[in-house]
Amino acid sequence: MASLLQRGLRTAASRSPADAAARAMSTKTRADLLAGTGAYGGLQDEDRIFTNLYGEQDWRLKDAVKRGDYHLTKDIMSMGPDWIVQEIKDSGLRGRGGAGFPSGLKWSFMPKESDGRPSFLVVNADESEPGTCKDREIMRKDPHKLVEGCLLAGYAMRARAAYIYIRGEYFNEAVVLDEAIHEAYAAGMIGKDACGSGYDFDVYLHRGAGAYICGEETALIESLEGRQGKPRLKPPFPAGVGVFGCPSTVTNVETVAVAPTILRRGASWFAGFGNPNNRGTKLFGISGHVKNPMVVEESMSIPLQELIEKHCGGMRNGWNSLQACIPGGSSVPVLNKAQCDEALMEFDDLRSKGSGLGTAAVTMFDDTVDMVGAIRRLSHFYKHESCGQCTPCREGTSWLEDILIRMEKGDADKREIPMLEEISRQIEGHTICALGDAAAWPVQGLLRHFKKDIEDRIDDPASFDADKAFQHAWSGDPFDNSEWTDEQGSGLTYSSASASS
Repeated sequence: MASLLQRGLRTAASRSPADAAARAMSTKTRADLLAGTGAYGGLQDEDRIFTNLYGEQDWRLKDAVKRGDYHLTKDIMSMGPDWIVQEIKDSGLRGRGGAGFPSGLKWSFMPKESDGRPSFLVVNADESEPGTCKDREIMRKDPHKLVEGCLLAGYAMRARAAYIYIRGEYFNEAVVLDEAIHEAYAAGMIGKDACGSGYDFDVYLHRGAGAYICGEETALIESLEGRQGKPRLKPPFPAGVGVFGCPSTVTNVETVAVAPTILRRGASWFAGFGNPNNRGTKLFGISGHVKNPMVVEESMSIPLQELIEKHCGGMRNGWNSLQACIPGGSSVPVLNKAQCDEALMEFDDLRSKGSGLGTAAVTMFDDTVDMVGAIRRLSHFYKHESCGQCTPCREGTSWLEDILIRMEKGDADKREIPMLEEISRQIEGHTICALGDAAAWPVQGLLRHFKKDIEDRIDDPASFDADKAFQHAWSGDPFDNSEWTDEQGSGLTYSSASASS
């Protein structure tokens, strides 16, 4: 049975359109890819994993099964934990929560033989990174993909149960996900003898209290155990001593949710998308000054410009109005216009440009934005969310914001520009967790690309217009998206804050 399933999955993968696309990609030059030829932008509907991303169908179990969830789950489990882990390794899946660590390798760290302690899977559904809004779409539109993913990932790690730690503000998402878990229990998909496999597996939903720091895996574990969400020193790593002192793996919602489809369709199918070391499809949460902000599933390695123009209708005032882009959530350094013209949405290319894919939360800034003010606001966020455990972060984040407040107004000295850089370097890499890095990198990106803006502001403080610089949730500017709003707006009309006051 196992060999038949494996051959079936391999055969399906060999016939997939992704393989043909992969062969076509090999003939493309890098210049072709950078030009936005569509080599990685041609994801077909049959190759999309999250087929209910926009909620056209019901999220409940009945419709989820029609979409293919829980298909062959028992047969996949019969292949054994080691086969599942190897398939995830072969697929090239990297963590979708920000760091991009190879998922199969991470899963393999869990002990194969128990020393008497149970093992646990912990799913990070905190999603508190500013600009990031992809996991919430999974939880409220396709929650059974996450539940099934918990079962298969947990089984692969020989885990007794999964704990889904959800952000406190995600009230509606938690309600939907909780009901999906109950449905799965009632149908025998999880719980005792899950899917008729003979394996007992439980899923628990735990609501956090809204702290950004709890997105860090050890702080999440601390919070899950009922303590303050403050990161732990490592080692020991969670795979050795995690939640409740037991072996644990903490991983992202999207990473877990894509696993069942990879296992059904085969590792080679998933690996047929994207450049080497950047495989698969990915959810991109696009916001900012685009005509139609959205969350969309696309192939890894798609050019940034193609992603924006294909799915969002382009920048609201045209691509040439683009000033900057934060490609992976607020903690990654900003890209300038020239870099955006050539950027590929993947881990390696963005790293080579001094930024990162992160959570793939793409925030686009046009030339109306005061970039000094924008990064100052992010610095305020990181100052507010620092847990205060590490001195460089606790003190340094305040210094970053204080200096940027004065630089935004022009009330600073040019000699403070290298001081700001030095402070960011003293924070980066000198803290227990990566929040220090997250606070430092936006500032470093600002200094790398917009140093002249700071100098010009200091030379001419009168040029600072606080009203113009302030970014409202919506500026009130007209958007050329009437067709989309007529279709999606349910008859509602929109007006600017100033017009309605």
